Amino acid sequence: MAKAKKQAKKEKEAPKAAAQPNAATGQAQPGADLSIGDLKNLATIIDVASTRGAFRANEMATVGVMFNKLQSFLAKVAPEQKPEDAKAEAQATAPAQK
Repeated sequence: MAKAKKQAKKEKEAPKAAAQPNAATGQAQPGADLSIGDLKNLATIIDVASTRGAFRANEMATVGVMFNKLQSFLAKVAPEQKPEDAKAEAQATAPAQK
């Protein structure tokens, strides 16, 4: 009887395993790519979490190193805009009011 339950459980789990894409194929899942905005949001999440005490003392060095790497990458890939440029871009993309 125990074997029958185990077999039934394996049969239920088999479709789940087959439905998951194989990482070895190298195909990316839709929506799995990261944008610069996603990385900026990640940096904000790390900052807020550290401010709220979400990390233990022995984890802070690792979190800090990763945060610094992320900030350096973002600075290289998407340099911050000057305040005048940001205002002009915001006005250009803002919908016209009637």
